[in-house]
Amino acid sequence: MILVTGGGTGGHFYPGLAAAQVLRSLGNEVAYVGAEGGLEARLLPQGDLPYYLIPAGKLSREMLRPAEGGKVVRGLVSARGLLRRLRPRAVLSTVGYAGFPLAFAAEWAGVPVVIHEQNARLGLAARWLAARAQRIGLTVPVALGEQLAARSRVVGYPVREIRHEKAEARRALGLDPARPLILVMGGSQGSLELNRELPGRLEPFVGEYQVLHQCGVRWEAQMQAEHARTAGYAVRGFVDGPLAWSAADFAITRAGAGTLAEAAFHQVPSLLVPLPPELDGGAQQANAHFYAQRGASVILEGWERFQTKLEQLFTQAPTMRNALAQLSPAGAAHRLAELVLEVAR
Repeated sequence: MILVTGGGTGGHFYPGLAAAQVLRSLGNEVAYVGAEGGLEARLLPQGDLPYYLIPAGKLSREMLRPAEGGKVVRGLVSARGLLRRLRPRAVLSTVGYAGFPLAFAAEWAGVPVVIHEQNARLGLAARWLAARAQRIGLTVPVALGEQLAARSRVVGYPVREIRHEKAEARRALGLDPARPLILVMGGSQGSLELNRELPGRLEPFVGEYQVLHQCGVRWEAQMQAEHARTAGYAVRGFVDGPLAWSAADFAITRAGAGTLAEAAFHQVPSLLVPLPPELDGGAQQANAHFYAQRGASVILEGWERFQTKLEQLFTQAPTMRNALAQLSPAGAAHRLAELVLEVAR
């Protein structure tokens, strides 16, 4: 038995799920351990992978938030119970708060642990777990101390490796198959800032281009009511990732690791609007700069520069597609699964 843990949001859940599916295809017994109330609590029941849900408290960079402390303790107790009952050969954690309790309990129980860091810098949970982890899988090269570097390997970010023909993908999404598409992607839960800023700023471009805006389920009704009459501006609460990225010519996105990996796999040049560092410890800023320094994206430093940066995106797109091809995460799920099997053996 191999346990895979992580979730809360799509950025932590989907790479773990992809690796779990590969491990299963290689003949291993696999179960997924997610967080109560996380995205995985809604998605796991729709599949056939055995799963367990445990409490998981959100971690603060300054100190444990009191309201979350009880969840952390209950999560650790539940994790210890699962480990005793299932006796796994190894644990893969995609870290984040949802991937912390089981991995932490496993390390102290002597179960081999592999962690996978999605961002271009180690997050809080990853830093706590890395010292005792047997292996550290990285999405992109990260500067680490000598001891951690010796146990780390760049494997990429597992994505669903599905591509659709562009016109067919647009038809499947109810879009014009012939008109170039700008995809707006604020992550699996949407982005209030992108929802507020982009419809008006993109209006002058609608006509030559069409827009598919994933706004997040919580804002879908409001956004659709506000923009239902704007021809060529389609608003959806949630879209199928491979379909949307296959359909897109350009994207305007946050700079989450999963979003950037999808852009690289599908070679879609993107204008990045990373979260402010005070909201995520600088993870998205680090991701955005990693891609921009390699000529694979453009960063928006302020909304007053939006039109200039968007036109730069259009102009530099051919060069960006070549750079994105070099960053493609194809095969990442298999590489991460092999890292787990190394310690499980």
